[in-house]
Amino acid sequence: MLIQFLIFFAGLFVLYFGAEWLVRGASSIAIKYGIRPLVVGLTVVALATSMPEFIVNLIAALGGKDDMALGTIVGSNIANIALILGISSLVLPLVVAPSTLKKEYPIMMGVMVLFYVVALDGVIGLLDGVILVLSLIAFLLFLVIDAKRHSQTVRLEDIEGAPEPGEEISVPRKLVLLGAGMLGLAIGARLMVSAASSIALDLGINQTVVGLTVLAIGTSLPELAASIMCVLRREADMSVGNVLGSNLMNVLFVVGLVSLFRPLEVDAASLRLHFPVMLGFGVLLFPLAWTSFRITRLEGGLLFGGFVGYLFYITAPYL
Repeated sequence: MLIQFLIFFAGLFVLYFGAEWLVRGASSIAIKYGIRPLVVGLTVVALATSMPEFIVNLIAALGGKDDMALGTIVGSNIANIALILGISSLVLPLVVAPSTLKKEYPIMMGVMVLFYVVALDGVIGLLDGVILVLSLIAFLLFLVIDAKRHSQTVRLEDIEGAPEPGEEISVPRKLVLLGAGMLGLAIGARLMVSAASSIALDLGINQTVVGLTVLAIGTSLPELAASIMCVLRREADMSVGNVLGSNLMNVLFVVGLVSLFRPLEVDAASLRLHFPVMLGFGVLLFPLAWTSFRITRLEGGLLFGGFVGYLFYITAPYL
């Protein structure tokens, strides 16, 4: 058992650095070829930071662990809102731009509702995957068009994972970062899924619960680190944007692409409990952010407390 835990954390360590290297390589190459920083941040970097969830889910799905795969996505979306925004706002109240609540927030909620709808029949199949991927393409086109309409100056250092000012990265090093990142993601995800599956089997824990807790929190750590860094740099408004973008990519990019490889079966417990909890936290976010366009420490404590309560509820039968 101890060895499995060590393997899991080793996989998490490799996964984290794999994501970091992939983001740095992808963003620097995009900027090198003249892609605007704003578009890079909303597309290349957003997709790259969803790679941990994608690789973990692909490996889990191909191994027949559908419950674990979908649990990771639903749990990650819950953790992004309740855990990440909760902890971030406890560090410093989060400022929320009104435009974010008018544009990105409704899109995120629409995507999560779509996720629930395509899962209601118990299977997220090929057609559902095509719908999600087409929605992803439409969303990316919207970002590009919207960025052109609302041109604004975005500092390179504001893009999470981009090179620091004055830091020159040679083309060979960029390619090495990309390759090392993809390799790290593959190895780390394989170790995490294998270890988590063995631990669940030994302890008699449902694989959905493993996905909702250990894997979901583990794959959300890059977003948590990014949000905390934004808060400490007095750019708290970026934290909310990171969370909304991550939830969008988790559904459209991760679930969409994975379901193109093979159908994902959805268990009844997830439809009855976990999907509604995900949507519930999403709905709760709006009134919290709308009041004074900020999430206060008290409201952050409410989100974090709700997340802890949810974790306790689903893990209590195994304690």
